[in-house]
Amino acid sequence: MGYKQLIINPGSTSTKLALYEDKEKIVQENVEHDAAQMQQFDSIADQIPFRMGIIRDFMVRNSIQEKDLSAVMGRGGLVFGLKTGGYEVNDDLCEALVNDRLSQPHASNLGGLLARELARPLGIPAYIYDAVTGGELTEVAKITGIRDIERRSFCHVLNSRAMAIRYAQENDLDYNKLNLIVAHLGGGISASVHAQGRIIDSIGDDDGQFSPERSGSVPSLELIRLCFCGDYTKADMVKKVRGKGGLFAHLGTSDCRVIEKMIKDGDQHADLVFQAQAYQIAKGIGLLSIVLKGKCDAIILTGGVARSQMLTDRIKEYVSFIAPVAVLPGENEMEALALGGLRLLSGEETARQYAIPLN
Repeated sequence: MGYKQLIINPGSTSTKLALYEDKEKIVQENVEHDAAQMQQFDSIADQIPFRMGIIRDFMVRNSIQEKDLSAVMGRGGLVFGLKTGGYEVNDDLCEALVNDRLSQPHASNLGGLLARELARPLGIPAYIYDAVTGGELTEVAKITGIRDIERRSFCHVLNSRAMAIRYAQENDLDYNKLNLIVAHLGGGISASVHAQGRIIDSIGDDDGQFSPERSGSVPSLELIRLCFCGDYTKADMVKKVRGKGGLFAHLGTSDCRVIEKMIKDGDQHADLVFQAQAYQIAKGIGLLSIVLKGKCDAIILTGGVARSQMLTDRIKEYVSFIAPVAVLPGENEMEALALGGLRLLSGEETARQYAIPLN
């Protein structure tokens, strides 16, 4: 028998669940939750009994026996200061996942908590892997022009790193010896520098290129003016930045398939805005190439929006002089979690232990 892992990936209104045996997906489901129902919970931790019921039902429905599990893998939460790779879910990590000083509140924080809840009575490990906040930013990369604000690594680590590893494997290369730039293209867009197996810098989905639903970086003084002009609430401004920014703000849709049809039907404004998105993504990639001092082995475009050949072709026009461009479309979070867990269970990688910072 191989290693069997239960994979738990909580979202704000869904819980994605899967059973993997080694690299093979046995079963996967996406359980949707009513948004109004989720609003009854005052905190992330309050959702644990409800979500555990969902997980138990999934296991019964699919005849998954607890005794057959080797580990439970949860989606990595937004704990500050994590590195890439896997962490065993210990007491300190559980505390950090529910502490607003140590993490940013988010549904993904439930991944580790639920994994620990299920795994602990069984005497098997609970892990998280490649959390959004995972990275090894250099000290110089953390400094900003505002002393009160420090840059943190914040990008689509899970899928970006999984695709970087896949690129290396498919080309008979060692990921830990490559210098790569990975751009994850989704509702939010981020880009990251992978240097010899470490993410040493990144551009998050709110401090660089705009995306289908997010504004990206905008002139700071103009943003401050909008915040205090009296026309918008804090909630309004958050929506402008995340949810109703980017392509949606300009074109009323964030669906690139719809936008491509608009362009093909002769909509010149849609064409200009779509070109601007490609332009900004390319600028971000160019900026990160400076981190590598030009020594970049490949640029990888991934994520759901990377299925848009019109967009990826436009990005390639700008950045192909930097390094070869590989397009690996799709979001492969469940597989990435399973493969990460397999590397931990097989001893190819060692799980990290989180400790709450003393200061």
